[in-house]
Amino acid sequence: MWDLDRFAENTAVMDDRGNVLSYAGLKAYGNELCSHLKSRSLVMQLARNTIGSFIGYISFLDRKIVPLMVSSALNLDQKKHLLNCYHPSYLWLPSDMSSEFPEYPEIFSLYDYSLLKTDYPSDYELYPDLALLLTTSGTTGSQKYVRQSYLNIKSNAESIISYLKLHSKERAITSLPMHYTFGLSVINSHIKVGATILLTDKSIMQKDFWDFMKKYGATSISGVPYTYEMLKRLRFPSMVLPALKTMTQAGGKLSVELQQYFAEYALETNRHFFVMYGQCEATSRMGYLPWEKCLDKPGSIGGPIPGGKYYLIDADGNVIDKCNVEGELVYEGDNVTLGYAHGYKDLFLGDERHGRLCTGDLAYFDEDNYFYITGRNNRFIKVFGNRVNLDEVQFSLREKFSELECAVIGRDDLIMVCMLSDGNASAVRSFLEERLGLNHNAIKTAVVEKIPKNESGKILYHNLVKDLL
Repeated sequence: MWDLDRFAENTAVMDDRGNVLSYAGLKAYGNELCSHLKSRSLVMQLARNTIGSFIGYISFLDRKIVPLMVSSALNLDQKKHLLNCYHPSYLWLPSDMSSEFPEYPEIFSLYDYSLLKTDYPSDYELYPDLALLLTTSGTTGSQKYVRQSYLNIKSNAESIISYLKLHSKERAITSLPMHYTFGLSVINSHIKVGATILLTDKSIMQKDFWDFMKKYGATSISGVPYTYEMLKRLRFPSMVLPALKTMTQAGGKLSVELQQYFAEYALETNRHFFVMYGQCEATSRMGYLPWEKCLDKPGSIGGPIPGGKYYLIDADGNVIDKCNVEGELVYEGDNVTLGYAHGYKDLFLGDERHGRLCTGDLAYFDEDNYFYITGRNNRFIKVFGNRVNLDEVQFSLREKFSELECAVIGRDDLIMVCMLSDGNASAVRSFLEERLGLNHNAIKTAVVEKIPKNESGKILYHNLVKDLL
């Protein structure tokens, strides 16, 4: 899977606790760990950005053991629910969490992680090409997981390597969680070229993160829109980071203002800033905007990754061949995953998508064939007979009020803007009334304690809908 022997002498990982591991050392530890597991078994991994978790993930995939990647931040009930849904033969978890499962014996430990043997019967079949189970929902504990194949992971990593021009001298820092598809794509693509992972579970809001990044000379940093909002607040351009060469963004639509802000910074300092597009259902990446076009095509997700294909379809499934016409974005490529699983009985299922993914995202392309996301299919409501895209409403508010943190939800005949304070409430309502041409009764604001988000920074709209609508 990884060709670890080829890069035996290279440094595979350095963590913020002083641990350093070569590719040869990574393979040796992997052999030791996997000698305690049955071949082609399922292991539930409670992931952290630490060396034990990293060794487990790389080693399991390399030896055809299937990891079910789970956030270690889930509460105990959520973890046990997933155990009962998937019946894994093993648990690979932080050693300080072993006491949560006293019914399962520990059979091995390595660094900060322990291997527990469960008592579930392994009487289910794993599809031969099934490599990985990954959630789309962060820390919500959903039992719906994406089934990723070895071909999916390999092809997507190779595409990312191609357009980012990755090589063995790279040092990528883990600014995203390991159980998150974007975070894993950073690891996958760098391990494939024999590069070094700078491993930390610190957040960008902590001084220790930046001390670690500077000390070991991270050459790239990755983030979701929320990451870049925070980087601007942290006055990122004033930081002295001589080794940094590449910045990548995915996980949601970045505002035009932020795209221009970081693109200008990158160009002025001889760095490359890539805006990217992807979904867990396509392993990770589906498209990217070349860094050279970041200022020319504000708001664009660019075109498909090497080996991939984009096109739009209308409500009847017909292909849209005219520019500036909105439709659902469809992607085709070897990285389109096998399908979903809801429990162990689904793990024998084969390829249900056959390389084609209807993304659920609405988009258009311009005269140069650059694509632009406009919203989600399921984020539409009717207000007094008018079709309203809630994503567009939210995006327009963020463009108008740059410091406003908000989330827009709604039901037919009502748009509700959720904000952290009511200081801008009157201005927000007036702006939307004028922009949308709607009666003021159709627009309300609500003050909330926080905007709920998953670990990738995506807003959990259903939590707000449940509480407010």
